[in-house]
Amino acid sequence: MAHPLTAPLRDFAFGLPGAWEDHPWDESVAKVGKKVFVFFGAPEADTLSFTVKLPQSNDEALSMPWSAVPGYGLERGHWVTLAPPPDAPLELLTAWVEESYRTVAPKRLAASLDSVAG
Repeated sequence: MAHPLTAPLRDFAFGLPGAWEDHPWDESVAKVGKKVFVFFGAPEADTLSFTVKLPQSNDEALSMPWSAVPGYGLERGHWVTLAPPPDAPLELLTAWVEESYRTVAPKRLAASLDSVAG
């Protein structure tokens, strides 16, 4: 059975302005322009694990029991790997995806979120 947060989280990430899916290393990533803002990893039916760049929320995210510091030197850039349980709050996860997006997106695209939010 698929993780219940996978589809809504992916829909949110790929619905952000200018976001698109790429498949480097046979994994799914969300990019804006040429920059990755979410590593979704290899698709698996029953688990959810993703990595986001969190310069503001890094400590908060790492305090979760289902978070980890990623390898490959990504910790220096404030990246965090999350493997949330099915009952994790979607609003929190999408806020972190949005923070990661805003961190790497061109200013005009990030600013367009503010005009939509109103």
